[in-house]
Amino acid sequence: MNPHNDTIAAIATAPGTGGVGIIRISGSDAFEIAGRLANNTHFKPRFAHFREFFNAEQQLIDSGLLLYFPGPGSFTGEDVVEVQAHGGHVVMHMLLAEIIRLGARMARPGEFSERAFLNEKMDLVQAEAIADLISGGSEQAVLASQRSLQGEFSAHINALLKQLIETRVWIESAIDFPEEEIDFLADQQLRTQLSALNQALINVLEKTQTGVVLNQGISIAIIGAPNVGKSSILNALTEEQTAIISDIAGTTRDVIKADILIHGIPVKLVDTAGIRESDDPIEQQGIERARAVQASCDVIVTVYDGSRVIEQIAQTRPNELSVLNKIDRLHPDNQNLKVDAHMSAKTGEGLDGFKQQIIALVSKGDISEDTFTARQRHIEQLKLTQQHVATAEQHLADNIGELAAEELRLAQAALNAITGEFTSDDLLGEIFSSFCIGK
Repeated sequence: MNPHNDTIAAIATAPGTGGVGIIRISGSDAFEIAGRLANNTHFKPRFAHFREFFNAEQQLIDSGLLLYFPGPGSFTGEDVVEVQAHGGHVVMHMLLAEIIRLGARMARPGEFSERAFLNEKMDLVQAEAIADLISGGSEQAVLASQRSLQGEFSAHINALLKQLIETRVWIESAIDFPEEEIDFLADQQLRTQLSALNQALINVLEKTQTGVVLNQGISIAIIGAPNVGKSSILNALTEEQTAIISDIAGTTRDVIKADILIHGIPVKLVDTAGIRESDDPIEQQGIERARAVQASCDVIVTVYDGSRVIEQIAQTRPNELSVLNKIDRLHPDNQNLKVDAHMSAKTGEGLDGFKQQIIALVSKGDISEDTFTARQRHIEQLKLTQQHVATAEQHLADNIGELAAEELRLAQAALNAITGEFTSDDLLGEIFSSFCIGK
């Protein structure tokens, strides 16, 4: 349970001016503080009450609604009061200052959600989904965040935990009762069960990787020699004249960025200067920036000019896509070149296929109605779990039950860290500090 017994408060609506602003209060003194703010008038749980709010000198600050949600049947599991008033910047801060004077303290970023987690109102995956829902960059991301918030991702993890625990019980029982005539460790069904667990982990890991991409988006660097059509491809993807295009080599001299959506995934496009030998100091700076961008982007799109003879396609990086542009003027010698995508930025031919190639490179599956959002830490914990399970398989094949059982114990601990059953305070602080204040 939540070890904190103080009362916290914060403005829950976005900064700025609006018709309505909300201040959230949570803790054992929330009801009393709200009552004193409203001049000790009575209000019932789960009813919207119109009240006037006063400062210490009994001056009227504002009027609005009070809503009281007794714990544990509230978002945080504690007594919660929402003060709804006019959404002006000054009036909101005057009300918050009075609430703090009456005994609350300013909430830390994410502290309301943290208390909900500590009071077992939700698991850690669901708490993280709240922040993902707020920051969702596309309709698909919002819907996927909502699925995580409703427990879809957690259900996958809990199903894996059930399989893992059943296998652990089997192995540890065989170790605890070695006098039995039957060698349970040699049972083929046990090996099949462990193999099925490993495959289930791989399947969930693929879905989780897709969820991370949908949640966090990707960055794409468009690189290549001058005049191969990099800026034209940027314009084709953004569907507007984002970058200046010209037949003169070296037109793009700086990094040009644009934000788009590709199949619901937020994408940051980066068009770079053409990489070549140049004596122009300004162009040289652009080329250096282009090289720096390559190291930081998730996907590198290397563009080649299909209208000119290409000697060789040099593709060496696993996150790289080779694109043959200008296929509307394709040189005959380039017809058999092996590239990832063929397109014409000018006519739009091949553009949809190029987008599909991008999504296939970064995602292990399609964005569908059962996709949930996830984070990189979930990927890391699932990979660690899968490594322990694979090692347990090997130990079981060697008939070393004690080591197999230990690997499964470590696998269970890694899996539990996803939903927060076993999570360090340092990790909780890092996760919830990224939330907005008031959530």
